[in-house]
Amino acid sequence: MHRENLEAVLREFGIDAGQVETTELDDLNLAWHRLDPWPDTVEGLTRLKSRYIIAPLSNGNVRLMVDMAKHGGLPWDAILGAEVAQAYKPSPEAYLRTAEILALSPEEVCMVAAHNSDLAAAQKCGLRTAFIARPHEHGASQTTDLQAQGNWDWVANDLVNLAKQLGG
Repeated sequence: MHRENLEAVLREFGIDAGQVETTELDDLNLAWHRLDPWPDTVEGLTRLKSRYIIAPLSNGNVRLMVDMAKHGGLPWDAILGAEVAQAYKPSPEAYLRTAEILALSPEEVCMVAAHNSDLAAAQKCGLRTAFIARPHEHGASQTTDLQAQGNWDWVANDLVNLAKQLGG
């Protein structure tokens, strides 16, 4: 899917993917695997990990999550998500199967996200919710998810702040 999207973006800019070296396209396509985490992420996750199980619930594939963890030093306990749950967010199965895999009830799981729609879907499944704004996630002109827009259990300005709120 990433490769298809990359080739579509290249076409938008008048670049024929067939004229680009395959190795260059492969490397560019894997840039997602080398994303640096937000500055508060490693410290915040480490603090949360001292009291809680932490795992990404991503629509990205497991290999992507593994590579991001290795590149950025992300201290996840497990890597979950669409591949493991066999369902993509916002499907209820994605959230509920994740809780089941962890041998937890939905109310024992907290979905932490910068996307109000993701939190709304998780909340409908009985998960606890925590919103962290990432106002530049989609660039300087981002207009959505700038603030909490639901009755979330926690709202924090970053993961370190969330960890403090949760006693970590």
